[in-house]
Amino acid sequence: MGVISENIKFFRKQLGLTQEQLAQKIGIKRSLLGAYEEGRAEPGLETLTLLARLFGSTVDLLISESLSDPEKRKEAMTKDVEGKRLRVLAITVDKDDKENIQLVPQKAAAGYLNGYSDPEYVAELPKFYLPIFSGSGTYRAFEIKGDSMLPLPSGSLIIGQYLDNWNSVKDQQTYVLVTVSEGIVYKRIHNNIKKNETLRLISDNPAYEPYDINVEDVLEIWESKAYISTDFPKPDMSVEKLSAIVSGLQKQVSKLSNE
Repeated sequence: MGVISENIKFFRKQLGLTQEQLAQKIGIKRSLLGAYEEGRAEPGLETLTLLARLFGSTVDLLISESLSDPEKRKEAMTKDVEGKRLRVLAITVDKDDKENIQLVPQKAAAGYLNGYSDPEYVAELPKFYLPIFSGSGTYRAFEIKGDSMLPLPSGSLIIGQYLDNWNSVKDQQTYVLVTVSEGIVYKRIHNNIKKNETLRLISDNPAYEPYDINVEDVLEIWESKAYISTDFPKPDMSVEKLSAIVSGLQKQVSKLSNE
């Protein structure tokens, strides 16, 4: 049995799925899945991508490492977290050979989970160019939804820089994560990778509780660098600020009275 067939069978059993159930999830016949597990056939790239996503792995790991071995799995995941494993990052360039910033609208979020590594899919996404980000990495823009990261309103665009080494995630900084279970999320992060191979995701809106996600569930991480919003910030006229203004005026009046 080859590495691919061994890994497919191992992860299927880990998920508690029959061959029929797994075949249905990835849209193939049970007999074909059986051939994969028995080493009589090898899945194509599209099927491998679907399997890797379902298993919380990468295509590279799935075809090159025996992940049923706990020690090898741990070693492979360490390399993946550090960016030493191959991750397929699809990009496009303009007529001057400059990288575009691809935009992932909210309505395309579900499709992005299936097509993030597909150059043809990425090429169909809306694109734009910002000179301030030229020549310093790969950037992507994601439209956020909901109120978990207020004061940034729903519909804001977060421009993130592709992060290769996930160990470099900084505590309390904000990132866009592409994940198997949660989809695309924008959160503040506490990095627990070295401690227990998890990331704690924290919302700026205190109404939402923090939660942990395993790094095996992560497909991409983008470090937030800027945001675009059509909602302009409202003046901060809180009680504390008004008190400070009044206090400042009183001091100025007192100073003038003493002159």
